[in-house]
Amino acid sequence: MNLVAYFSASGVTAKVAKTLAEALDAREFEIRPATPYTQADLDWTDKNSRSTLEMNNPASRPAIAETCPQIAESDVIFLGFPIWWYVAPRIINTFLESYDFSGKTIVPFATSGSSGMGDTVKHLLPSVSDSATVKPGKLLYAAQTKQSLEAWLAELGLV
Repeated sequence: MNLVAYFSASGVTAKVAKTLAEALDAREFEIRPATPYTQADLDWTDKNSRSTLEMNNPASRPAIAETCPQIAESDVIFLGFPIWWYVAPRIINTFLESYDFSGKTIVPFATSGSSGMGDTVKHLLPSVSDSATVKPGKLLYAAQTKQSLEAWLAELGLV
């Protein structure tokens, strides 16, 4: 079984995740912070905003609102998130460190208004079980169609 797990601050990643879940006929799980982000929290121009403080602290692990019961029964987990400061938001590390992904395949995907994936996947690897397979990440867009996602999934050998 496939699972599309995602964190979305503005709704863009959620839109892509829903299209991907439809293309895969997969279950969805939204990674929601225990304390929701406000607009002020997401103000990257404010050096004291919550998101800036989290991203400036590599050890930051924002709490997640609820656990994902589908992890155990999922073989392939598509993990979506926006790019923050050229990497995944710290809540993605929290998610990865909360479960044993041994024997599972993780396929990261991201959304961004201006930057690419860069070294995002490399920075996530220390948070993943050693025996998990992590595929290269892909930057996806809000206007992504089901057909273009199916082409990507075929490239990965997953459809």
